[in-house]
Amino acid sequence: MEKEKLNPALVYVLAIIGLLCCCILGSGFILAGAAFFIAHTQLKKVTENPEAYDLDSAKAMKTAKIVALVILIINILMVIRTIYVISTIGWDEMTEQFMKSYEEALKAQGQ
Repeated sequence: MEKEKLNPALVYVLAIIGLLCCCILGSGFILAGAAFFIAHTQLKKVTENPEAYDLDSAKAMKTAKIVALVILIINILMVIRTIYVISTIGWDEMTEQFMKSYEEALKAQGQ
């Protein structure tokens, strides 16, 4: 009887896209959270019936779960940082500083 293999590719893809979305106010926590949930669910199936699954693919899924967890933590920290910055500086001041930096960058490029 052939053992079922877990495929951690989806978990890795969601986690990496979540890392890329981290720069957008920490919004990648949604994708990283989904990746972590998928990996956790798959590993729960393995612990319930270890004889039916390939051990190497379970180890790969554990690694994918750790990667998803790390990226989830990074995104949550980014959300906390964003909330802190907005609450201390204020949205108007933050957008004003962004516009000043943007105008300086345009001047530096000669536009």
